[in-house]
Amino acid sequence: MTAWGQPPSAVQRSATPQGFYSLTTAINITEQKSAPSRPYSMGELMVATAAREIHDGEIVFVGMRLPLIAFVVAKKAHAPNAVGLFENGVIRTTPAPELIYTMADPPNILGATQCLDMLGVMSLLQSGQVHLGFLGAAEVDRFGNLNSTEVRGTKGNTRLPGSGGACDIASLAYRFVVLLEHSRQRLPERVSYMTSPGNGDGPGWRKRVGLPRGGPSAVITTKGVLRFGEDGEAYLASVHPGIEVDDVVNNTGWNLRVTEKLAQTPEPGAQELKAIREYDKDGFWT
Repeated sequence: MTAWGQPPSAVQRSATPQGFYSLTTAINITEQKSAPSRPYSMGELMVATAAREIHDGEIVFVGMRLPLIAFVVAKKAHAPNAVGLFENGVIRTTPAPELIYTMADPPNILGATQCLDMLGVMSLLQSGQVHLGFLGAAEVDRFGNLNSTEVRGTKGNTRLPGSGGACDIASLAYRFVVLLEHSRQRLPERVSYMTSPGNGDGPGWRKRVGLPRGGPSAVITTKGVLRFGEDGEAYLASVHPGIEVDDVVNNTGWNLRVTEKLAQTPEPGAQELKAIREYDKDGFWT
C-alpha cells in the first residue's frame, strides 16, 4: 500500500482473495481494548484523514461540513497549491477567512479567486480538470455507489434531497471520497437507489456505461477507512484508534474484506489540530 493508500495491485476475485483476510480471520486479527480518552474528537480525526486525501496542486470539489475544514487543513499542512471549488460557482485558492455554514455565505465570496455560475464550475468536471470530489450520502454500498435519493425501510420509503452536483462529481472527477457514519444501515450490500455511480456492479462497469474516468477512492467512516481494489469492491484499509476490527466488520452490510496490510488510521497531528480548531473554533462542524 502506497503512502496515499492506493489499493494493492494484486487483487483477485475469489472467496478469499489474495491480500485479504476472510471474515472469520478478520474478526480474530487483534483484540483492542475500548478507546481511551483522546485529545481529539471523531470529527477532527475524520477531517485530518480527509485532508490527507488532497494532494498539492489538485483541483478539489470541497463541499460543506467536514470536507470544508479538510480543505483548510490541507492548505495549511501539506497542499498549499490546492484549489477549492464550490457548486455555486465559487473558486478559491485560499480558504474563506472565517467559518462558513453555507457555500454562499459572504466570507466565502470575499477574497474568492473567481465567482462564476454553477455551469462554470461544473464544466471543469466535463473537461476533465477536477482531481477529487468530496461527497456525502445516506447509503454507500460495497462497490462505492451512493444513494441520496430514497431510503426504503420496513415502515415505508423516505425521500431525500437527491443528487445536487454529486452525480456529476462521482461520474466525472478523477476520484471521489465519501464521509459518513459507519453502520449496517448506511453501508448496505447494495444501495436502495443509485443516485451517484461508484463502480456499479464491479470491474469494468464504469467503462461499459461510458464514464470516461474516476470512481470511488475512499470511504472515511466513524470507524475506519475503506478503499477499493481492482475488482471495484471496498475493503477495510485502516481502523481508527481504539476501534476493533470486528466492530467494523459486524457493522457493515456485506462480508467486508480486510487487507493483510491493515493499518491504524494516523491520529491528527499538532499542526492539523491547530488548523481545525482555529477555523472551527466552537466545533460547529467537528
